[in-house]
Amino acid sequence: MVDQPRKLSLPPGYTPPRRGPNRWQIYRRRLFALLVLGGLIGVLYLVVNVALDRGSHTRSTTTAVVKPLKIIFPEGFTRRDMAARIASVDEIARTERGVKPTLSASKYMKLTRSSQLPAQYAGDRKARALEGFLFPATYDFLRSTTTEQLVSDQLVAFRSAWKTLDLRYARSKNLTRYDVLIIASMIEKEAFSPDERAKVSGVIYNRLHDRMTLGIDATLRYGLNLKPTQPLAPHLNSSSSYNTGRRQGLPPTPIANPGLASMQAAAHPDRRHQYLYYLRKPGTQRHYFTASAADFINHERAWGYIK
Repeated sequence: MVDQPRKLSLPPGYTPPRRGPNRWQIYRRRLFALLVLGGLIGVLYLVVNVALDRGSHTRSTTTAVVKPLKIIFPEGFTRRDMAARIASVDEIARTERGVKPTLSASKYMKLTRSSQLPAQYAGDRKARALEGFLFPATYDFLRSTTTEQLVSDQLVAFRSAWKTLDLRYARSKNLTRYDVLIIASMIEKEAFSPDERAKVSGVIYNRLHDRMTLGIDATLRYGLNLKPTQPLAPHLNSSSSYNTGRRQGLPPTPIANPGLASMQAAAHPDRRHQYLYYLRKPGTQRHYFTASAADFINHERAWGYIK
């Protein structure tokens, strides 16, 4: 007897399970997913690059806005000269750069008028102006840079230069650090040729040793605030403490703000000579040095300095 195939009887409402996707459907789905992911990555890359570009543009714009200005203080400037330079630079910044700096000439004079720092170098407690300590250099500043910050930068630069000096020889001559700074300021005003700094220093040391007056005109000009174009002759008998033509020893304070080279010359005078006098050679920036008073006077007459 042959069995007849039986029909499967399904319960009412029963739905047969669907068959899984075929291989082609799987490939299509994976390809679609990859395309979506690639698109998202592309969008993200665009967003990041736009943001970076904007940031770079912002930074470059900011850099242009905050580009520092410069103020140059030459060696030998006094604090008055520096205040005048601040006023000039402020004016240039306003008219040519459209920037109104915070720096103030009057504030600079006030801040540098009295300080205990010189007393530390002189070995006493007397407050003095910061003349000599305001290191001459080129300084960057922004619109917001305060006068206090500028003075602080100058003092930092001064200390950095000063700590390089060897003061053993000066100490052996019973000179204080402040004395050396005063000598450096006189060298800065007297020596126009770099190779003459140590020679001028030697003359100062020799005259101090011999208890002679220094006879440096620049000290009197500083004390009386005389311009280089003003005649000195009417003031040679002045009772000013800066009149080193009449008063023995060093002037009471530095007469300018010296650079490092003059500081080094003040600490290391040329000891190979016994010069006591020097006189500028006509039409040059160089000096004639001599140990003889008679020779000095003869050259003064020959060169028309005296009749």
